[in-house]
Amino acid sequence: MVEILVIDDRADIRLSLVILLEQHGYSVKEADSPQQAQGILKKFDIALVLLDMNFSLDTTSGEEGLQFLNWMQQSKIVVPVIAMTAWSNVDLVVQAMKLGATDFIDKPWKNRHLLNAVKQQLSMQELGKENAGFKQQLNVQPENDYQWQSSCMLQLLDELSIVAPTDANILLTGENGTGKSQLAKWVHQKSKLNRLPMVSMNMGAVSSTLFESEMFGHVKGAFTDAKTQRIGRFELAQNSTLFLDEVADIPLDQQAKLLRVLESGEYEVLGSSKTKKTNCRIISATNANFSDLISQDKFREDLYYRLNTIELRVPSLKERQSDIVPLTRHFIAIYSQKYQKSYCELSNQAEKALMAYNWPGNVRELSHLIERAVLLNKTGLIDEPELRLTATAATTDLPLMHLKEAEILLIKKALSQTDNNIPKAAVLLGLTKSSMYRRVEKYGLN
Repeated sequence: MVEILVIDDRADIRLSLVILLEQHGYSVKEADSPQQAQGILKKFDIALVLLDMNFSLDTTSGEEGLQFLNWMQQSKIVVPVIAMTAWSNVDLVVQAMKLGATDFIDKPWKNRHLLNAVKQQLSMQELGKENAGFKQQLNVQPENDYQWQSSCMLQLLDELSIVAPTDANILLTGENGTGKSQLAKWVHQKSKLNRLPMVSMNMGAVSSTLFESEMFGHVKGAFTDAKTQRIGRFELAQNSTLFLDEVADIPLDQQAKLLRVLESGEYEVLGSSKTKKTNCRIISATNANFSDLISQDKFREDLYYRLNTIELRVPSLKERQSDIVPLTRHFIAIYSQKYQKSYCELSNQAEKALMAYNWPGNVRELSHLIERAVLLNKTGLIDEPELRLTATAATTDLPLMHLKEAEILLIKKALSQTDNNIPKAAVLLGLTKSSMYRRVEKYGLN
């Protein structure tokens, strides 16, 4: 319920406002002085303040009200304030507005006028949050409408369709590039939360120092570079789905904070002492082996069990043989439209090569190879050489050598094939981007 704080030193006025506001569905807290109000604002999540500008120390100038507005600014408390006074003048209104008051009402007020002002300020506040949230949303990719044909994928989709309408947390495991993020979107669309967009976060890209800011948000001034307020992922995903990709990469020292949210639904915005409640469903994904991580004390076992109410493995592309060629044609159609080119056919030799390849980068690698083939095609026919499926042959032709030398050779080949694009080379070798960067730095290949 929306909570409104009424600040006035007269008990009869506070009582009148409490009765009026509660009759219209609002929850009201009272303060008889600015000093008492400060403690309430620090402790509770107040949506709106009704502030009398004059108190017992000074009944006409509005100085105490202005001092309170100045305190709110200095404390970086962003809450709409409707100022009220029986001794209003133009200068006082201007000063109050400069210090953050969002509206001004004369006493005695008219109930309809006051209620309209309250409703307008709350609506503007909610709109501002939504706009800030939309700006922070990650770009949503077009949905993959490919219909899977392999038995292993049909079985997986059948299992997901059973749990999708529930609020159970889901953990998707499997190799890199198998399409776990697309499946998370599919589950979200099949859930009861699909009226709002799914919010995603790559946990492998979040440093320990930024974890709280990214997940829980921060207030302006919470730390040196916090020049504006930021809405965290949990608030963005309120009444929706929060997808945590590469969830095994959460820094160990931050895992307890995530566990607390999953257990209680409670968290604090960085720089604020107010406790917020979240109501979102968690879908997470990883290519890591949790048993190894837990035994090595790199991942909390209690957090793992909170994440995997349902744990499902996504098959690798080489396990979906009956999907390889149809999926290739699906990608050809997508990229032909994207680059405004005529649809390219696949030669028989190209189909055989696709089926024989072991796909270390899975669906992501196939998508990348077909995008390149379509973009560079001039004949309307994609033949085997245009696919450049040489990574597998390279591994089988390697002579016996020291493992370190073999690794360096494979990394060089992958970098050569991708024009030294490290993330794409990582896909070819079935590595995470961070693992690839570490190897490139380790062997001095950059």
